[in-house]
Amino acid sequence: MARIAFIGLGHMGGGMAPNLAKAGHDVRAFDLSEEALSAAVENGCSRAASAEEAVKDAEVVVTMLPAAKHVLGVYRDQVLGKAPTSALLIDCSTIDVASARSIEEEAAGLGYVMVDAPVSGGIAAAASGNLAFMVGGSDEAFARAQPILDPMAKAVIHAGGAGAGQAAKICNNI
Repeated sequence: MARIAFIGLGHMGGGMAPNLAKAGHDVRAFDLSEEALSAAVENGCSRAASAEEAVKDAEVVVTMLPAAKHVLGVYRDQVLGKAPTSALLIDCSTIDVASARSIEEEAAGLGYVMVDAPVSGGIAAAASGNLAFMVGGSDEAFARAQPILDPMAKAVIHAGGAGAGQAAKICNNI
């Protein structure tokens, strides 16, 4: 099983991270909200004191954040250069195409593999592991991401594309 850093435990991430822990993954969770972080710990995740601590030895980094500004800030300030370059980066936030492509390009420039994997479904689907993921990225990146996304999903669909941003593009056009 994988060592996963999960950053963003709000309405959606708070249901998603425990599903990874239930599947046997070592989930190191972080959120700015102590209440959200405590709930994740009560549901099988381990507590990280910061995003940097969560990603330190991660094999996979999953983010579920409210908006593009949060995604860009977390990756630029707390993930890139802090997580091992061997870690797969998965952003599940629903953000604009330009931001998804920008952060993927920055990550790739530093040697990371990243996919964007926005979700469809609400809070109940997140908690029950019945989300639908639209994953943008290379075939290789998708193959690495799918077993991580499966415990949270009823469907994991490869949107294609040579890099991240493809799923954001499709989701923004629906």
